[in-house]
Amino acid sequence: MATNKRPTMLRLPDEMFLKIHAIAALEHRSMNKEIEFILDSYIQSYESEHGEVHLPDIE
Repeated sequence: MATNKRPTMLRLPDEMFLKIHAIAALEHRSMNKEIEFILDSYIQSYESEHGEVHLPDIE
């Protein structure tokens, strides 16, 4: 199955990791999906306050 998602290595403090893990379980999401949800929520909040973040043209 093809995907347009880039793999990343994310280092988190233990407490943050455990809290995200607990929230993910409560929300019936994987850790990856929970982190993606959190980041997407942050980006939406940022853009509503500051305007759209424009990406450079990448070929």
